[in-house]
Amino acid sequence: MRRAAFDDSAPGVVRLGDALDAEHVAVNRYRIPPGEGFPGGLHAHADQEEVFVVVAGAARFETLDGAVRVGAGEAIRFAPGEFQTGENAGEDDLVAVALGAPRGSDDVRVPAACPACGGGSLRLDTDGEPTFACPHCDAEHVPAPCPDCGCDALAFATDERDDPVVECGDCGARFDHPPLAA
Repeated sequence: MRRAAFDDSAPGVVRLGDALDAEHVAVNRYRIPPGEGFPGGLHAHADQEEVFVVVAGAARFETLDGAVRVGAGEAIRFAPGEFQTGENAGEDDLVAVALGAPRGSDDVRVPAACPACGGGSLRLDTDGEPTFACPHCDAEHVPAPCPDCGCDALAFATDERDDPVVECGDCGARFDHPPLAA
């Protein structure tokens, strides 16, 4: 048995799986202020099922099939390979607990086709400098800064038709394909 205490008023993420020395499930507590989102942008875990339990406030989760609001006392599940992103949908802090299994998921995908072979989704590798790797042809692609403002704050999101786009967190520019270094 392992027990962990944490400051529930702390903003951001508390990695309870680490504190509990959990071997098979990731457990994270998020406290997200109004206007902010869960980290990571639109992504999928190819090998991990995720469940979000909203403890306080309300979340808005987007997928490639649409959006759903999840309030306090509700939960939502994302299957392995299902693209999702979420944000605080209320005027107060959002408090949510995320459970992911298996714990050691490192196959994170982004909804972009490989420029080399046209393969479906790219794997995001964050060991060192971030790169996109194609699981189909093994080509590697290096993300480039925003072509409009030069900022590195790019993330995948969905547009009004629930199609994936890349959005700059600084200037708000949107791109149908991720900017890549030559």
